[in-house]
Amino acid sequence: MHESFRAWAHGYPHAVAKWHFHPEYELHIITESTGKFFVGDHIGNHAPGNLVLTGPNLPHNWISELAEGVRLAERDLVLQFSSDFIERCAQLLPELAPVGVLMQDAARGLQFPDALGLELAPLMQELTTAQGPRRVELFARVLGALCDCRERRPLASANYLAQAGRYMSSTINQVLAYIKQNITLDFCEQDVADVAEMNTLKFTRFFRKHTGMSFIHYVNQERIALACELLMNTDLKVTEICYRTGFNNLSNFNRQFLAYKQMSPSKFRACLLMNLNEPAA
Repeated sequence: MHESFRAWAHGYPHAVAKWHFHPEYELHIITESTGKFFVGDHIGNHAPGNLVLTGPNLPHNWISELAEGVRLAERDLVLQFSSDFIERCAQLLPELAPVGVLMQDAARGLQFPDALGLELAPLMQELTTAQGPRRVELFARVLGALCDCRERRPLASANYLAQAGRYMSSTINQVLAYIKQNITLDFCEQDVADVAEMNTLKFTRFFRKHTGMSFIHYVNQERIALACELLMNTDLKVTEICYRTGFNNLSNFNRQFLAYKQMSPSKFRACLLMNLNEPAA
């Protein structure tokens, strides 16, 4: 289904909850937890209601402070749209002129009062499932509230260059790219620390600061995500998937899969097949 913009909710930890950037504008509302958030070179504290708009290619991440093993079913409400879409809207409707100013300011990231975030959360929640004209109405209401807010403040410093090329070559992105490219191979933390030109202790602190998790946790999460793709989209046996995703023994693979998905790989595949074969209502 073609959409003018995307709206969704996700929990934490989650695959998209990491230091990253993309060409779209993105509005975030944090609905649960406290912790740190990073936008460009800005570091701030977040709590429920935290409302931030990031511009294209501006790196960002939210790290929640949770007890070991705690997972949140829903932490973020997200609205994402392209610069092309919002520019065409402004050209079509002169009344949207204030949106152009808002988008320009979002190049550095904008934070709005938590009270506004709490006020908009129900609209954003409905937006994740809304269809037709109601969906457009909700989008307009959210955008209008952001334009009307005079308490918004920029986050990244004025001399900060939000250019994708700069961050693609930055240390953390080199590290994440190395992990992604080698996820099926056998490597250790020291190997990746060497890529970052750091000793292991410094790298351990650096990696947790930028991703909100330990190196081992991140690598296992990425490998389990790949395993899920293979379980869903191939007929490979579980044992073969184990070794294709970088695990060196089946018992560890099964243990890690159970920890991340609360079920075994075989049950995951069986549940998927059951859902696919279930007759439509």
